[in-house]
Amino acid sequence: MDTDLTAWIGRTRESTDLVTPRLLSEFQATLGPHLAPVGPGEAPPALHWCLAPETPAADALGPDGHAAKGGFLPPVPLPRRMWAGGEMEFLDALRAGDGVTRTEIVRDVAFKAGRSGSLCFVTVAHAVSSPRGLAVRERQDIVYREAAGAQTGANAEAARDDASAYERVWRVPATPVLLFRYSAMTFNGHRFHYDRPYATEVEGYADLVVHGPMQATLLVNLAAALLGRVPRIFRYRGLSPMTANQTFSVCGRRTEAGFEGVTLDADGRVCMRASAEPGA
Repeated sequence: MDTDLTAWIGRTRESTDLVTPRLLSEFQATLGPHLAPVGPGEAPPALHWCLAPETPAADALGPDGHAAKGGFLPPVPLPRRMWAGGEMEFLDALRAGDGVTRTEIVRDVAFKAGRSGSLCFVTVAHAVSSPRGLAVRERQDIVYREAAGAQTGANAEAARDDASAYERVWRVPATPVLLFRYSAMTFNGHRFHYDRPYATEVEGYADLVVHGPMQATLLVNLAAALLGRVPRIFRYRGLSPMTANQTFSVCGRRTEAGFEGVTLDADGRVCMRASAEPGA
């Protein structure tokens, strides 16, 4: 296995987009009951994940539906890809009509050995700017894994939590339609979000996989709702796959530091854990 991918560190790309009324309407229609209140014309937090997505041609896709590796992202010799977590700093709200520029830089590529086999973590920094200046500064951690062996869905050893211990809980039905609409807004072609035979037979999950970014979007909106403002810093980490065709819980509570929250599947497994700081 070729693990010398340091040549990709420092690679940069830039793309632009527009915060349209249609996108704001789609975002509200898809996640509406579970978004924080915002001012007139302002975008809810994490709408930026729907802006300036990569748009590879159909013949430039890999077998998983993502852009084939070896372009902006390194050609990691491991087939399964997921978001592992990240951190966002919110500096200014995006607004309807804003022209947006996204700048991305590959910061690190690191191979590690895990309990499930070889892993590769790729760290990408993002800066999202509007006409008023920098709006979001972000770090994304992407993990690549070996091909599926035994089923890779949530297991009995996953950490568990109790929704009743939290201050506020949003119950979200993880329907295939919800997953499809979020994939459409983000132009995410990863097949395990909409192709159940691929998700179960190729990648080894129990069902379609709920997007990590969608879970993080719900958590940061819950944080903003509880704190009364969009947090300055939001951190999140995926712990266990969340699969579809169940109702999951988005749970949060205020703390001395700001906010802590989790997403829980129907059996109480922790799928994502998050924290937030309100800032000055």
